[in-house]
Amino acid sequence: MKWLAFVALASACAPSTSVTVREVPLPAAYDGVTAGDSIATLDWSAYFADDNLNILVRDALAGNLDLQAELQRIEIARASVQRATGARLPQLSLALGAALHKYGRYTMDGAGNAATEITPGRRVPTHLPDLLVGVQASWEADLWGRLGNLQGAARTRYLASIEGTNLVITNLVADIATAYYQLVALDRMQEVLTETTARQTEALEMMRLEKQAGRTNELAVQQFEAELAGTRALMAATRDQANALENQLNLLAGRTPRRIARTQAALDREVAATVATGVPSDLLRNRPDIRAAELAVAATRFDLHAARAAFYPRLTISANLGYQAFDPRFLLDTPQSIAYGVVAGLVAPLVNRSGIRAAFAAAKATQVEAMIRYQGVVLRGFVEVATDLFRLQRGAEIVEQQRRKKAATTTAVAAADALFRAGKATYLDVLVAQQGTLESELELITALRDQHVASVHLYKALGGGWRGALR
Repeated sequence: MKWLAFVALASACAPSTSVTVREVPLPAAYDGVTAGDSIATLDWSAYFADDNLNILVRDALAGNLDLQAELQRIEIARASVQRATGARLPQLSLALGAALHKYGRYTMDGAGNAATEITPGRRVPTHLPDLLVGVQASWEADLWGRLGNLQGAARTRYLASIEGTNLVITNLVADIATAYYQLVALDRMQEVLTETTARQTEALEMMRLEKQAGRTNELAVQQFEAELAGTRALMAATRDQANALENQLNLLAGRTPRRIARTQAALDREVAATVATGVPSDLLRNRPDIRAAELAVAATRFDLHAARAAFYPRLTISANLGYQAFDPRFLLDTPQSIAYGVVAGLVAPLVNRSGIRAAFAAAKATQVEAMIRYQGVVLRGFVEVATDLFRLQRGAEIVEQQRRKKAATTTAVAAADALFRAGKATYLDVLVAQQGTLESELELITALRDQHVASVHLYKALGGGWRGALR
C-alpha cells in the first residue's frame, strides 16, 4: 500500500478544473419574423440562382489561394491528431550498436575483467568490443488521462480547423456575390450615363441654337456644357470602379485579370423582403465561426484536464530484447548471446511544482478566454442577423420609393422640354429636371444593388454558403 500513499502525496492539493462564465441568452425568435426552415440550409447555387454568379463562385472555390492555404491547415491538424494518438501507443525501435570499451585496471570493471574468462581459456580483452542488435520499447501508462486528453484536444482542434475552412468558404462566397452585384450595378449605371450623355448632348445643341436665335444667352450654353462634362467624368469613374471590381473578383478566383461574365438582369431578380431565418438557436449549428468557437472551448477543456494530470505520478515502462556479444561470431548464439531488460518507473513531482501550477493556471485562463470568446461570437452572430434582416426589409421599401421617384422625374423631363420650347419654362428648369432624372435613376440602381447585397449578407449571417462547397 506504500505506492498508494506515494500517489496521494504527489496529487495532494491538485487544483479544481471547474470553470464558469456568464452566458448570454438568445431570444426564442427574431422580432416579427416567422421562423420556418432557415435559408442557411440552402446550397449557395440554389440560393443565388444566377448561372454567371454560380460559375464564378465555383471557379473561386477551386482556385482561391487563401482557401487552398486553409485546407492545408486541416492537414496540419490531422497530423497533430496522429501524433497525439501515437503518443498513447508503445514505442518500438530497432537498435543496432557497436562500441569499444577499455576499463581502467584499477577499477571494479577492470579488475574483474582481468580475472574473468570471456571464453574458455581466454581472458576478457583489455579493449572490449560490444556489438548489439535487437529492439527497444517504451510506453507511458496513461493512468490519469493526460495523454488521452491531449489526444482529445488535438482531435477537437482538427474539427475546429474544418469549421475554420467552412468560415473561409462562407466569407469567400459572400464576398464574390457582393462584388458581383456591385459590378452589375456599375454596368447598369454605365448604361444610364451613356443614355444621359446622349440626351445632354442634344440639349446642349438645342441651347446653342436657342442662343443663335437670341432666345437664350452664353450662360445657359456653359451650364449645359458643364453638366455634360460632369456626366462624362462620372462615366469614366464608373468604368474605373468596374475595372477594379473585375480585378478583385479575379483575384478571389485565384486567376489573372479577365472579363467577368455577367448580365444586368441580375439586378431585376426579385428579392423577398421577408425570408425564413429559422430560430436564433439554429445559429449554433449553422454558423461555422460559432461551431469553431464551441470546439475551441472543448479543446481547452481537454488541455485543462491534461494540465491537471501533471500533478499526478507518471508510470513509464521500457524494455529491450536482442543479441549482444563482443565478437560477431558469437552474436547470434542462442541463448548465450540473448540480452533483455525491463524497467518500470513511477515519477511524481513533490517540490518546486510552480511550473506545473503555472501551466495549469494558463490552461484554466485559456479556457475562460475561449468561453468568453464563444459567448461573443454567438452574440455577434445574432446581432448580424438582426441588422441584416432589418436592412433587407427596409431595402424593399427604399426600392419602391425610388421607382416612384424615377417615374416622377422622367415625366418632369418631358414636361420641362415641352414647356421650354413653348417659352413657358427657363433653361434652368430643363437643367434641374435632367439632373433630377439622372440622380433618381442612379439612386434606384443603388437601391437595387443594396437590396441584393443585403440578401447576401443575411444569408452569410445565418450561416449559409459553406454546405456542399467542396463537392
